[in-house]
Amino acid sequence: MTDKQVTKSIRYDRDMLGYGANPPKANWPNNAKIAMQFVLNYEEGGENCLLHGDAASEAFLSEIVGAQQWPGQRHWNMESIYEYGSRAGFWRLHRLFTEHDVPVTVYGVATALARSPEQVAAMQDADWEIASHGLKWIEYKDFDRDAEEAHMREAIQLHYEVTGEHPKGWYTGRCSANTVDLASEIGDFAYVSDSYADDLPYWYDNGDKAQLVIPYTLDTNDMRFAAVQGFNAGDQFYCYLKDSFDSLYAEGAAGTPKMLNIGLHCRLVGRPGRIAALKRFIEYVKSHDDVWIAKRIEIADHWAKTHPFVKRANRPSTMTKPKFVEQFGGIFEHSPWIAERAYEREMGAAHDTAIGVHSVLAAEFRKASNDERMGVLRAHPDLAGKLAAAKRLTAESTAEQASAGLDALTDEERARFTELNQAYVKKHGFPFIIAVKGLNKDQILAQFELRIHNDSETEFSTACRQVERIALLRLKDMLD
Repeated sequence: MTDKQVTKSIRYDRDMLGYGANPPKANWPNNAKIAMQFVLNYEEGGENCLLHGDAASEAFLSEIVGAQQWPGQRHWNMESIYEYGSRAGFWRLHRLFTEHDVPVTVYGVATALARSPEQVAAMQDADWEIASHGLKWIEYKDFDRDAEEAHMREAIQLHYEVTGEHPKGWYTGRCSANTVDLASEIGDFAYVSDSYADDLPYWYDNGDKAQLVIPYTLDTNDMRFAAVQGFNAGDQFYCYLKDSFDSLYAEGAAGTPKMLNIGLHCRLVGRPGRIAALKRFIEYVKSHDDVWIAKRIEIADHWAKTHPFVKRANRPSTMTKPKFVEQFGGIFEHSPWIAERAYEREMGAAHDTAIGVHSVLAAEFRKASNDERMGVLRAHPDLAGKLAAAKRLTAESTAEQASAGLDALTDEERARFTELNQAYVKKHGFPFIIAVKGLNKDQILAQFELRIHNDSETEFSTACRQVERIALLRLKDMLD
């Protein structure tokens, strides 16, 4: 066992639960059923190109499906496809959005913005938000942390020089495992979007700072026009956007509003044969009431005010071993060894709930030997037995038995429980165990009289399941 495992559980650094079955109420302005965002990625002039000091040409997101980088060579066709986005596609999209009074967030690659002053001026005149899309439109997965940080700082500075404002939002896109941490540490961003993990904003706690994340999308995104398996006609794009909108609009009408991101690129949807589908979709969205079309910075401001970050202390997955055992060692009656073993299991954010902790505790109970599990069964007290009368039960058992009225039995009822307890233990070798929460004494007695006739193997299995249920109920009282 390593020193790290002695003091801290094996940390699974992903959150597989998120908001779970009960997401927060978004409370969008004016009780909107859905929040819509149109994001225009401005990358033209920031892509891989020998003129930009890169080692090879671009190969990503163009009309040349399956393109490969050309090391040491310019790719004239690729360059001209990107140029189409800045020269023609951008202006076609600009007209569409301004004519329909649609707010836009631009993900602007800093070097691309610097090479497109007319387009930047048009964005600002239209009051579009210009968020940062990094320094260059290149892959960052193989950058070391320091090199990526240097690019990020340079991007922020160049963005300021070109636009006159520091970016309030960040999206690298072709990011590394360090991107979100770096952005939260050095950028002072209102939001970061390098995530596709949810339909709602969420807070990312990197230990030193809570960063709001507004997830982006790769499905309701025109990039699928450039994918091997993607959209090959405007109608497909329109239908997918419409279905996405309709599904989320219905969820909002049912009381759980979400948001829908539409990702766009000047060189892709800016083509005449595709923009007509986007125009039809915008008109469809605008035909509905209770829709909030917003810039992403407006989403961020709303979420920060409506759902501010709350630091959660004592998360089970981040506890030290002594703290974990102290808190959960009594969940299985007088059997702290279960919590001690469970601590060594992999745990992540999904285990910071009653069900999550129960999953690791129950897993250790199930993998234990029959003798060990028998020890857990025998550690449980008789129902309404001598220990209860002598007030020697654990606090949990005392409360559980009292909730079912077992602390207020008549003499006749007490005598019957005593008789059944003795007969059950004599036959099966362990006490009768049942999760009493939600049951009254008559229901418990009926189960007692029914189960006492089972064979011992059946009762052993039944008792183990009841022990697990008792543990879950205790954890829910403790954590939820």
